Amino acid sequence: MKVDLGLQVAANAFIDALTPIVGSVRAGRGASASNASPVAASPVADDARRLVTAEAFDLARGFIDADQRATDEELWSLIVAFAPVHDPTLLERTPDQLRGEGLTTGARTFLDAPSALFAELLGADVRDGSSWSTTYYEHAVALGFMTASLDDHTDRNELLTIERFRGSLLEAIKDGRVAAPLPHATVTDAEAKADTGDAHATAGGDTEPDEVPLPPARPIDELLAELDELIGLDAVKHEVKLVTNLLRVQQLRRERGLQTNEQSRHLIFTGNPGTGKTTVARLLAQIYRTLGVVERGQLVETDRSGLVAGFVGQTATKVVEVFDRADQGVLLIDEAYALVRGSEQDFGREAIDTIVKLVEDRRDRLVVIAAGYPAEMGDFVHANPGLESRFPKTIAFPDYTTDELIRIFVSLCDNGHYRADDDARRRVGLYLEAQPRVRGFGNGRVVRNLFEDAVARQASRVVEIADPTDVDLVTLLPVDIADPPLLPAAVAPDAG
Repeated sequence: MKVDLGLQVAANAFIDALTPIVGSVRAGRGASASNASPVAASPVADDARRLVTAEAFDLARGFIDADQRATDEELWSLIVAFAPVHDPTLLERTPDQLRGEGLTTGARTFLDAPSALFAELLGADVRDGSSWSTTYYEHAVALGFMTASLDDHTDRNELLTIERFRGSLLEAIKDGRVAAPLPHATVTDAEAKADTGDAHATAGGDTEPDEVPLPPARPIDELLAELDELIGLDAVKHEVKLVTNLLRVQQLRRERGLQTNEQSRHLIFTGNPGTGKTTVARLLAQIYRTLGVVERGQLVETDRSGLVAGFVGQTATKVVEVFDRADQGVLLIDEAYALVRGSEQDFGREAIDTIVKLVEDRRDRLVVIAAGYPAEMGDFVHANPGLESRFPKTIAFPDYTTDELIRIFVSLCDNGHYRADDDARRRVGLYLEAQPRVRGFGNGRVVRNLFEDAVARQASRVVEIADPTDVDLVTLLPVDIADPPLLPAAVAPDAG
């Protein structure tokens, strides 16, 4: 059988990049870039190469075992990749024999925590101000994605394993406070082109003379780091990362001419207003651009009013116009369920029918996200037989907790160069706790309105001060925070 060489390429890249680094660290040669260059053969260099090669082998075995099954494709790739550099006897065995020996069984535990080699490089970074652990991270994650791309089918457990591994290394790097550049983990041609600012390379065309040039696409890890910085939304972040990881695996297979089980990229977002749906959609648009799914990565927002006309023959035209604006980017349809409502003469159904056709016709140029309340979005999906298959994945956005909403308020203060004292923050908490958490609760919008009201109240208060200090001008006090609705007398500010 023909064996894919992707794993061999990724493994050799890991070995070639890490061997001189490990040799330099173990030889105590410091952290300058020149110390990572190839050195003459020596016992230290030979030991470093053996150690790094064994590390790559253990990583590959761990990623193969992520779904607790080792396929022929994976094991043949493992043989081809590591027989020449690690264990020549692999060539004497077949995949069935390797499975019988349990070569990969339980190997996924190697990925449960950063390895001893990674810890050694991280320690060197902390000591010397180098960034060797970042180099390990980039090549190890690339090895993980390449391993996951060996099979036709990518199991969810494989994506989960890569994400846990990626997250554990990044957390260790952050905890070590390494003064290193943000890891890129660039593993696909699309990402490499994006990382060098070749915005149109994946589309195969040049920029039109009258077009405004696009800024360089942002590296995936930079976008995921921005996602992680969002307050709350842990489950949403998790699902977005899995979507991203699957796209990266599919991109790797596509680049090597392998079959891909293409899945619809369109999504349903459910949740109350102000839960971050637009913010996450904007990040996803940029992720899709970096991965070569779309060329431009802009986010276009619309709703029923932007899609439905009042006269026969106009609705389809309006829908096409919106899709044209979103071409090579992401279209976010807010309150999409509103298209289902109305009488038989209403044109919302015509809009849905047109959306279904355009989603299919432009599946390689556009990603659509339909958003709204959970129950009503079920009505939207069932409004047309073609919608359910084209929007197979739903990401639920929960309401923020009170603590998370207070953090959002503090973030708004920081961005606006204000400071809320401890009593003011407690007052914010009381206000938010008194808000009924029912359908339509505004979440972040409630906080923004509260913040803007507080700034206006603070301005009215400060203007009465004869000679306000700099602290007066930027400090929000409890009196600047609106009264909580229906606040119990026991905790009211004036209660005696």
